[in-house]
Amino acid sequence: MAKVTVDYDKCDGGDCGECADVCPMEVLVLEGDKIVIQNQEDCSLCEVCMDVCPQECVNVEDD
Repeated sequence: MAKVTVDYDKCDGGDCGECADVCPMEVLVLEGDKIVIQNQEDCSLCEVCMDVCPQECVNVEDD
């Protein structure tokens, strides 16, 4: 199973949401101006969320 984490200290909200927009499994969702992790077990480990995050706030690893 994947372990998805968001470093909220790095996530400044400027480009917030792009990771949620590209997540094909809808594990990351934007609620207001905050990224929320849901249904982590659905993560396919594609890491596209990590690729698009300009502040490198999102981390995906195989647990």
